[in-house]
Amino acid sequence: MFFYIFRGNNKKIGGVKMKITIIYDNSAFREDLQADWGFSALLEIKERNILFDTGANGTILLSNMEKLKVNPRDIEDIFISHLHWDHTGGLSSFLRLNNEVKLWIPSYFSEAEEAREFIEVKKPSKIYEGIYSTGELEAIEQSLCVETEKGIVIIVGCSHPRMEHILETASQFGKIYGIIGGLHGTRPNALRNLSLICATHCTQRKSEIKSLYPEKYLEGGAGRVIEI
Repeated sequence: MFFYIFRGNNKKIGGVKMKITIIYDNSAFREDLQADWGFSALLEIKERNILFDTGANGTILLSNMEKLKVNPRDIEDIFISHLHWDHTGGLSSFLRLNNEVKLWIPSYFSEAEEAREFIEVKKPSKIYEGIYSTGELEAIEQSLCVETEKGIVIIVGCSHPRMEHILETASQFGKIYGIIGGLHGTRPNALRNLSLICATHCTQRKSEIKSLYPEKYLEGGAGRVIEI
């Protein structure tokens, strides 16, 4: 096990294009997909396919992937935000189809050994050019940060750490443009400087956030596709 440390002096690449497909969520954006408590999303970035979290149930995860025409064997990396069951429950089912992925985890857990390679990420880290992790914040959760042409987009699982802590850590990689994922108990005021907000999964103040930032807000749900 090892981790990379982000030193803060990496040369920027000028931003990349990113496509995000929400595969697993509490609600369904597409009627043919199954909603369930949990979160997973596919990130297509610079010809890399990264699966962010794996939802709670492997059967639902793989069924939604099939309907979205996402081939598990095309995925090269899995990024696990935190080790709660609703973000890791589908991992074993996925790995039975493709265990050649590289697995990025915040803390050790036994399922990681089923993958070809797993990497513990403890501190803010560069994963690939233009793709970073906040590291395991407050000893529970990491978030994925992608440098796009519009700025840094943060993908979060539940946002168990304080949102201010997530945003402060992510800002070392560049100016933050938006956030996508579960926002748990985040106070809407903490999101005021963002230009894109897609609140999914466990967000407790979703209606308040949507009402306060109507021009910035995007509905989530399984099947939602966001291109940045």
